[in-house]
This record gives sequence, structure tokens and C-alpha cells, in this order.
Amino acid sequence: MKKINLAISGCMGRMGQQLIRSSKKNKKFKLVTLTESRLVNKKFNGIKPELNSDVAFKNTDIIIDFTIPNCTLEILKIACKLKKKVVIGTTGFNRNQENQIQRYAQKIAILKAGNMSLGVNLLMYLTEIASKSLDDNYLSKIFEVHHKYKKDYPSGTALMLGKGIADGKNKDLYNLMGKKFLNKKSFPYGKKINFNSLRKDEIIGEHEVKFSSGKEIITLNHEAFDRALYSDGALTAAKWLMGKKSGLYSMRDLLNFS
Repeated sequence: MKKINLAISGCMGRMGQQLIRSSKKNKKFKLVTLTESRLVNKKFNGIKPELNSDVAFKNTDIIIDFTIPNCTLEILKIACKLKKKVVIGTTGFNRNQENQIQRYAQKIAILKAGNMSLGVNLLMYLTEIASKSLDDNYLSKIFEVHHKYKKDYPSGTALMLGKGIADGKNKDLYNLMGKKFLNKKSFPYGKKINFNSLRKDEIIGEHEVKFSSGKEIITLNHEAFDRALYSDGALTAAKWLMGKKSGLYSMRDLLNFS
């Protein structure tokens, strides 16, 4: 079986480095391109990182992107021109950037997920079911913990879970967004979804959704122990996306959650 030619953007980041290690072990892929937003005078698996360009991505079948929003949009512009498929693990997009991604997805196949873990995507699904089942007397809030180097907050996963709550109520997440706290020991429930983000140590990822009626609390949570969880999920997503036409897909599509 012909191997899939893979490009990894943001190759110097934590996820980029993990993806290099995971792709080396995965027999379905051939790593052909690495890109970074700056010049890097070093080789990984015999490949020297390049800047994002038409030439860099010319011989790839699919790009896995874990960068920052502006960089992702730059990559999508190139991918659209070259008709390349893209898996997006980048987080922190604003509403306008999300709309731009949807426009690119009209021309190429894109799978976008704030988290590539099977467990987290199952948690999102369960969050949606809980939100749909519970009436408006139940208020909700989301707590997440990541390593001290993570800059964006709430995390992309926390926002995914927020979307799960919103979808369960048939509402738009942006209209349900409450307060965003950083490094608070405690934070309140609200009529809208409040978020609290903790940044400390080398924690890979912890997420918790709580629903409270004042008489009881329902808690859904997930804890990650190994970053390979995300890189393996991204490679699974890339393999799945190879068989898809243009459109914007999610891990939920891959996992076939109804």
C-alpha cells in the first residue's frame, strides 16, 4: 500500500515534535515536509524545516497543523491553491477566523478538532447528551488544566466542551460564553458557561464539566497522561481524511457519533 506523504507544520512545537516521533513509528505515512514560522538550522529525521510555501507543500498529500491561528490561515491559503488536505489541531481561533476556515473547506477537505483524543471527543458527546437531558435549572461550568507554557485560554478542548453544552441546548456557543478566569482556586456557576483555566507544571491536559441544580452536581471529566495520545489521534484523522471530499469535518465525524 502506498504511503501517505505527510507534512507537519509547527514542527518545533511540543505537538510538532511529538508528531515527528509518532509518524516515524506509523507505517502508513512517509514524512516528507516539516515547516516552521522561522528558519531552523537543524534536521529531524533527515528533513530540514522550511518556511510555509507552495514549494514546501508541493509533494505532500496532507498537512497536519499545530501552530497559531494566523499561521493556520496562511497554510490553508497555500493548501487550497495546491488542493492539499489539512488536519487542524491549532486552537484559539476567533469567530472571523472560524468563518474563514469554513470558506476554505468549500474547496478542500479539512478536519478541525480542538483535541484529537478519542476520550475527549467521547466526553464532548456525553456533555452534549447531558446538556440536552438537563433542564435550565442546571447551570454549567468548565475547568481545565494545562502545562505552564500554554498561552491560549480557555483551551481548545474547553471550548469544544462548551460547544457540547451549547449544542445540547440548540444554542450558539458564542451567545452562551460566560466569564473566562485564569488560575483561580474556585469560580462560580452562571446562567452562561463560565470557564476557569489553570496553567502549571508539565500537565498534559485535564478537563472537567460540571452541571449543578443547587441540589446536586453532575461531573464529567478526562485526564491525559501521554502527549502521544494527541499525535496518534491526529495521524488517525489524517488517514481518515484522505478518503474524503472537500468539507469541514471533526473527530465526531471520524468516530461516527450520531
